[in-house]
Amino acid sequence: MTEPEIATAPVAPIERALDRVSDIAIGGASLALLGLVVVQGWQVFTRYVLNDSPSWTEPVTLLLLSTALSLGAAAGVHTSRHFGFYLLGEHVPAAVRRMFELIRPLAIIAIGAVLAWWSAVLLLDGLDIKMAGARMPQSINYLPLSLGGVLMVVFALYKLWRLLRPTHVGGAR
Repeated sequence: MTEPEIATAPVAPIERALDRVSDIAIGGASLALLGLVVVQGWQVFTRYVLNDSPSWTEPVTLLLLSTALSLGAAAGVHTSRHFGFYLLGEHVPAAVRRMFELIRPLAIIAIGAVLAWWSAVLLLDGLDIKMAGARMPQSINYLPLSLGGVLMVVFALYKLWRLLRPTHVGGAR
């Protein structure tokens, strides 16, 4: 007995590219979380075993945490695992549901753009100030926030484009 074949719509090259970018973001977030565990483990070991706590662990931990959160949030936008009032959208008329579907990516674009812009401004503003305890610029924590904001905008723009483009004959998009 063979399994029935399931027809799948062809995946556009841009969608494959965005899937790859999302996978890279998830990989970066995962590496940041792994780094966070290692740095905090080192902090605990040096503090309680060696009684000589390094000063660089706190700023590096904050950078890794910011990286994990920003890249993870951006990937969540691409995979539609973000906050979106989906349950409410299922219980409203079709016209209101369509409005919700359009507002969702627009809100994400606005939030991502604000994050990207102001994080970049703050990053550039503090590049010449050295961080206490680590040899990094004081504003380096804004780099992952800015990158995550840009990725949110890109992913949400693609979702908005998919919603607005006309449907072709046969139901395929």
